Amino acid sequence: MPSVRGGTGRSRRLKNEINVVPYIDVMLVLLVIFMVTAPMITPGLIELPSVGQASEVRSKPLEVQVGEDGTISLRMRDAGQEFEKINSQNLVAEVRTRLTADTPVVIAADGRVPYETVMRIMDQLRSNGISKLGLLVDQKSAPER
Repeated sequence: MPSVRGGTGRSRRLKNEINVVPYIDVMLVLLVIFMVTAPMITPGLIELPSVGQASEVRSKPLEVQVGEDGTISLRMRDAGQEFEKINSQNLVAEVRTRLTADTPVVIAADGRVPYETVMRIMDQLRSNGISKLGLLVDQKSAPER
């Protein structure tokens, strides 16, 4: 008896395997697209200053010191000047009373003070018009390159 399917007499069986060749083709095309476009993408570059590149301050700055326990003290960075503890709510008022037009403000924070605390103080000073603001670093303990 001849086959229902036609001419040769062999019946075709269904394959229960996935044909992955089209998927490999799509993957290779995507790989080529990513390889061509990746060098064209400019990553966000930031240059963090290293401790050795810290600039010298021309005039005597006003130093805001943040202790490990969160206490804030102020002093003019001059020989013989003592730190005066202040309340964090009075920080801006105290800084403005001691500030002149060319006096920079530096923040000296203990290494164990949370980053958020230092940034909050910087933001508080900047938002109140104090623009000459920086961080005090210890240049002696800088790692050698």
